Parts: sequence; C-alpha cells; structure tokens
Amino acid sequence: MANLPDEEFMDQIAGRVELPGDEPAPARLKAKVYSALMLKQAETGPLMSLPETDACGHKLCVFEELVRIAPLGEKAKSLNICRVCHARVLAEHMENPPIYWSACPYVELKNS
Repeated sequence: MANLPDEEFMDQIAGRVELPGDEPAPARLKAKVYSALMLKQAETGPLMSLPETDACGHKLCVFEELVRIAPLGEKAKSLNICRVCHARVLAEHMENPPIYWSACPYVELKNS
C-alpha cells in the first residue's frame, strides 16, 4: 500500500457506511477521520517523501510544495505537513472553514 490514502480503499470504507437519509457526513467529521487515518498510517513508518509524492502525480498544497523545494533532508520531507497546518485545525473544528489552498485535502473534504 502506498503511503498516501488509497482512494479505492477509502471508497470501499465510505460505501459501507450507512448514514440516516441522504445527507453527506459533516465536513468536520470527514476532516477528523482523515487526520486519524493519516496518523495511523504514519505509525507504520515514514510517509512517502514529498518529492516522491509529487512524482506520483499527487498535487501538493502550497505548504507541501515549500517543504519539497526547501533544502531539507528526506526525514523532514517525509513528515505529515498537515499536522502543523492551520487548515487541518480549522477543518476539524468548523463546518465551512475559510481555507482555499489548492490541492489541500481538507479543502477537498469541505467541498465534498
């Protein structure tokens, strides 16, 4: 399994969840689940480095891109940048957080 959340795996999990009515899950809940999955994934070892992630075609947010091009070691480039990003905090606590970074997974959760 790659070190990024596998979309097919996530779709399978989402397909098994039964929600009352046709309402989608709240964005705050989606953000908290995403954060928890990323923490769990990081427990097994370092995440894929940002240069590798970029090479796989995964778009990077503005902060990930800054870390990718910075003169840092591979260990720093394998950290979960979302853990220190204000977008994560806002997304986990607000239903419609004021975040607009392109390629931010929390913006995508807000818009889904």
